[in-house]
Amino acid sequence: MKKDNIVQKKSYVFALRIIKLYKFLKSENNEYDLSRQILKSGTSIGANIEEAIGAQSKKDFISKLSIAYKEARETHYWIRLLRDSNYIDSNQAVSLLDDCIELQKIIGSIQRTMKEGNMNE
Repeated sequence: MKKDNIVQKKSYVFALRIIKLYKFLKSENNEYDLSRQILKSGTSIGANIEEAIGAQSKKDFISKLSIAYKEARETHYWIRLLRDSNYIDSNQAVSLLDDCIELQKIIGSIQRTMKEGNMNE
């Protein structure tokens, strides 16, 4: 992978935003269950991307990237749930959802490229 890895950077920045959201939910709303769920899935995206970067094989890389994609989808769910239950306002949700969708698209694109590469081998 490239040294200047966009998905690595974006997933890290997104994880930092999720940590801030977690702190906000706990301190302002005394919300512990949903905040814990989004903390786990939202920070797991970047962690799995890091694991993919260090993968020992193409199959391992695709597997870790697939987990990152699933975690991004789960995080998207939690953000919508927090928005629709009024724990976060629409503006905050839109920004987080946009970032989450962007990560899903980038990860999905990498997955498709890797799978197409496998088909051509």
